[in-house]
Amino acid sequence: MGSTTRAMEWLADAALDPVACSRQWRRHQPHVVLLPAGRRWDVVITPEHLGFALLRGISACRLRPGPVLLDACAKLTGFFVPPGTTACWLASGIRCAGAGAWIATPWPRPAPGRLQWLVLPDGTGALNDLTALEHLLHDATTRDLASTDAVKSGRVR
Repeated sequence: MGSTTRAMEWLADAALDPVACSRQWRRHQPHVVLLPAGRRWDVVITPEHLGFALLRGISACRLRPGPVLLDACAKLTGFFVPPGTTACWLASGIRCAGAGAWIATPWPRPAPGRLQWLVLPDGTGALNDLTALEHLLHDATTRDLASTDAVKSGRVR
């Protein structure tokens, strides 16, 4: 079984009807399906610029990234994290999708379009570490605030 098939089966397993979801993707591969968050994963949703900063931080720390989606039109990124971990997590400008939320999820293969995988699911169930994301987010926003303050005070032009 190829990695795309494993990833598709892993994603479909979160569906209310995994068999129907898998069948839909097999028939219409580039199709997007709505999957419930909170069953196999939650999603931390960030503005695009912060999402790319987080991915750079994950790479710099040599961490293994879990699945990450990009909504190119809304300019948002979605980091898949363990289910239940976002229930009490609050951060300004950051949304979380957990139990009761639905995520538009494309076929797990690189493809152009509104919804794109920045990091494809690998089919093993590997997810992003929420604690690492929190630390990296803190670092990224602290740097953004420092550079904004420098520009406002005239130290950087």
